[in-house]
Amino acid sequence: MLLRTIGRNLPLPLRAIALRLRDQWHLSRIPRQDCDTASLGVTTTGQLQAIFHSPAGMAEWPALERELAAFGITTLAGGVNPGDRRALYSLVRALKPCRILEIGTHIGASTAHLAVALRTNAAAGGPTGILTTVDIEDVNSPATEPWRRYGSTLAPAEMMRRLGIADRVSFVVRKSLQFLRDGTERWDLIFLDGDHSAATVYQELPAALARLTPGGVVLLHDYFPNNRPLWPGDPVIPGPWLGVERLRQEGAALTVLPFGDLPWPTKLGRSVTSLAAASPVTGSLA
Repeated sequence: MLLRTIGRNLPLPLRAIALRLRDQWHLSRIPRQDCDTASLGVTTTGQLQAIFHSPAGMAEWPALERELAAFGITTLAGGVNPGDRRALYSLVRALKPCRILEIGTHIGASTAHLAVALRTNAAAGGPTGILTTVDIEDVNSPATEPWRRYGSTLAPAEMMRRLGIADRVSFVVRKSLQFLRDGTERWDLIFLDGDHSAATVYQELPAALARLTPGGVVLLHDYFPNNRPLWPGDPVIPGPWLGVERLRQEGAALTVLPFGDLPWPTKLGRSVTSLAAASPVTGSLA
């Protein structure tokens, strides 16, 4: 509590150190986790470049961007920025997963882009995929309307209805670790964007890998390599990197591939993203 109170009053560089120390302390109290990467598919830089620079993807995006813009999804909620949303859409279009799990619905920004990618895949003759999105809060509560708290205009479920994909999107109110550990369903793509604390990510990633179909993909958000800033003046979120590094130090055959710069803007005048993909250690990721 003292560290949290002091941290609020510190300059940004010192606040980042305080947050990292807090995360490291909580992480140190978690028992060692087994981490089996056998089901994890290999992701390469070349594969990502081909996906994000796809001429077909570039051509189809403007119409979808206009459709999604009508939802008035805010950029001020501390969630997934517009450039990252487009990257998630592009990945689902290219990888064509049948079953997607999202941890951390929030205002539904990434949810809408994952869902519309599933819709486009089905319309193009691909699989009729499903999306399950999990949050500790009832993001569609008519009593509290949490989306309005952040300046958004529509509940995530209403966006799914307007996209014509409501029957293929399930909203779950539950803690991520409970959901991942208690069920038996498996997923082709899992997007971890919930509690970004190191202690949670350290437990979430092995739990997600255990629920992955063979060759599946696990994506991380707010992954800052070596805990260095990606945007000038923007705070680092230390948890994802710290959680992954502990798994690696304990012998997990795991690496994380940051997406780096995208072919379109993300935020603060730059094109860099904090999205990253987990990948098994197999050699070159070129």
